[in-house]
Amino acid sequence: MLKPSEVKAKAQQLEEQNNKFRKFLKNRADGDELDTQFLKLHKELFAGYDCCKCANCCKMCQIILDDNEVERISSFLDMTENEFLGDYLEDAGAGEEKPYKFKETPCSFLDIDGCCQIQECKPEGCAEFPFTDHPFRLWNLSSIIANAEFCPIVFEILERLKVMYSFRNRNA
Repeated sequence: MLKPSEVKAKAQQLEEQNNKFRKFLKNRADGDELDTQFLKLHKELFAGYDCCKCANCCKMCQIILDDNEVERISSFLDMTENEFLGDYLEDAGAGEEKPYKFKETPCSFLDIDGCCQIQECKPEGCAEFPFTDHPFRLWNLSSIIANAEFCPIVFEILERLKVMYSFRNRNA
């Protein structure tokens, strides 16, 4: 598996191939079978992985929060919602289902050891990342390919799926 420091460059190097693989899967894969494969690989690869040793998602991703998450985190931090909003969040922009995003990247709650200071109440987007154990992966392959730039596990899942599907960078 790639080191966290190597994953972005390698994923960018394989971006064209990964997009061809996405088209290949869209045309040939069974959605339920692909979900099963993703879930199996997700469980296998995360079983012995310490995300705190990587924390690329916390260093590079922009997480969107809703009002309930703002309330929960501000309560955990013993802050008012307005204090939390003012100190850590900004408007997520038009068209976003959830209204807020963290102001800073890397995340302000990323500890020096790579762990999360708000682990017990972190936003859903953080807790669920990289979403490789969710259903309907066939219809979310673009986000999976994007997440391969951050997460060594997502990168590895894609590479193993290419082997499983005998994909050799052919035209899709």
